[in-house]
Amino acid sequence: MPAISSTASGKIILFGEHSVVYGHPAIAVPVTEVKARAIIRAAPRSPSGEIFVDAPDINLRSSYHDLPQDHPLAAAIRLVKSALSISNPPACQIRVTSTIPIAASLGSGTAVSIALIRSLSAFMGRPLPDEQVSKLAYEVDRIHHGNPSGIDNSVITYAKPVYFVRNEPIQIINMAVPFTILIADTGIPSPTSITVNDLNMRWEADPQRYNNIFFSVEEIVISARTAIETGKPIELGLLMSRNHNLLRDLGVSSPELDHLVKSALHVGALGAKMSGGGRGGNMIALPNQEDIVSLSTNLMNAGAVRVIRSNLPAAR
Repeated sequence: MPAISSTASGKIILFGEHSVVYGHPAIAVPVTEVKARAIIRAAPRSPSGEIFVDAPDINLRSSYHDLPQDHPLAAAIRLVKSALSISNPPACQIRVTSTIPIAASLGSGTAVSIALIRSLSAFMGRPLPDEQVSKLAYEVDRIHHGNPSGIDNSVITYAKPVYFVRNEPIQIINMAVPFTILIADTGIPSPTSITVNDLNMRWEADPQRYNNIFFSVEEIVISARTAIETGKPIELGLLMSRNHNLLRDLGVSSPELDHLVKSALHVGALGAKMSGGGRGGNMIALPNQEDIVSLSTNLMNAGAVRVIRSNLPAAR
């Protein structure tokens, strides 16, 4: 039996992180320049039901049965077996790799889950549809993040720009013109569950203050969707910078993120903001087309450990 391989791209949130957890809209896009991959090969000499997992990026080599039940890879395997009602699948070896930076709000864990869910269900002869892949990946994300919004599994599964509201059907956004974003990594790990939980405690202590900020973010998200769908990058950039200021008010930015945002704006970016969980991880900048290379260099000089250039095509 030939090897079966599946990939899943990273993602970045353009607008609405954190407020999306409280039922407000957000916009996210796939980052196809970085990917997770799961390759499955049959192991005919191994006992039936034996699944061996090799994940070199996290120094893991283990039988599935020896992994803790709450390990994300074990959870993804268990959920696929349950969804297909297959308790004793053919023996196989699974190798998982990824070029998506970990703990950088680029959806690395979710992408790994989706690549694994797709390849394993295909190996078992019953590839799961996107809707079910997304639901299973969400269940795995609950282990990662505790209370995920569902935006990561949605945008990564469908690999298209999405307008997302929790517990509502996702809406695909059609971009009027192509544009490029630069994703600059602070090099500081950003575990989303920590920043989400910290903000939740502050929200519980003063819900009116934080709800007012969330509604202000929602207005920006709605305007940003219009700017994307009508091809207005200058307006989009201004909205990004406004969203960053509100994220600072929420207490989820950091000096390093603020410094990169200021550096990007200083050299002519149309807009810039932190993205994702915050207090580390990434910021994103919207450059003028002619300034992409110089802006990328400036961000590295300002302290970014890497800059990913992500090209977002217009709708066909």
